[in-house]
Amino acid sequence: MDLLRHLRHFVVVAHELHFGRAAELLGMAQPPLSQSIQRLERELTVELFDRSRRQVRLTTAGELLLGEAEELLAGAGRLRSLMGQIRAGELGVLRAGVPPETPAVTLRALLDGLTTRAPGLDVELHELTTAEQARMLGERTLDVGLVHHPVTADGLRFGAPVDVPLGVLLPRTSPLARGRAVALASLAGLDLVAAPRATAPGWHDHLLTVCRQHGWRPARVRPARNPEFLFGLVLAGGAVAVEPATVARREPRIAWRPIDGVSLVRRTSAAWPDRSAHPAASMFGQLAAEVLADAGPVASAPAPTSVPAARPWPVLFDTTG
Repeated sequence: MDLLRHLRHFVVVAHELHFGRAAELLGMAQPPLSQSIQRLERELTVELFDRSRRQVRLTTAGELLLGEAEELLAGAGRLRSLMGQIRAGELGVLRAGVPPETPAVTLRALLDGLTTRAPGLDVELHELTTAEQARMLGERTLDVGLVHHPVTADGLRFGAPVDVPLGVLLPRTSPLARGRAVALASLAGLDLVAAPRATAPGWHDHLLTVCRQHGWRPARVRPARNPEFLFGLVLAGGAVAVEPATVARREPRIAWRPIDGVSLVRRTSAAWPDRSAHPAASMFGQLAAEVLADAGPVASAPAPTSVPAARPWPVLFDTTG
């Protein structure tokens, strides 16, 4: 017996106190409606309507049932709405991974966008490398992540990719910073500062391949997991990094120059399991693509005309470049 359906019929009849009008409101014929009420009465073993007079009246049992039925139907409606929001990814917990180097402004835009699109969604954000995300997505301990391509893990679906142009990070005092672009071959003899290969093997190998193809075999590859350590190695001399322009914004003593003659990009996209994915995974992927595309590179700063004097304190704003 579909109790909710019969209760819904009962509530309409109870309010109208007229089977004909109730049937019309329900979009059904009167005989099936009368049969539905009779079946409900048999199920509850009570009479809900007094049919002994010309006007239909509620019995005492009917009056008591009306309030309970309305509350039960309202609760069922709320339950369906709640389950619908969960299916749409608007409620629940979303475990999301982002690369450690993700800028604060990008994180802020991503979280603000999630709050706007799914205010009831509880987002657990984790700082994870591409390799860690691929492993955790496979283990189902992560729902969605932002990964750097190429990714060779199986069983993953990817969102729209965003390509971010890369350039060379080097000290502003370096002679190479005086030009508007840097050829990879001109970096011969210098070390490369990059994330450890284990963090994103596919991307690490691709970067080294492109460097070698264009005449630069780094003397050494120095691993750096966080931007501050990367900056320290670059500023110490003898090493450069290949990163997006946004990374250089964090350190005014570092210059970013595009690579001459080479279109080198870092491709990033959301990734999530291709089976039984979290309902909000695709929404996260679409939003992440929009946020990453809006971030965009900044124009490279003009080369300094002279080497600035050393200062005994950190430079907050350098007006020379």
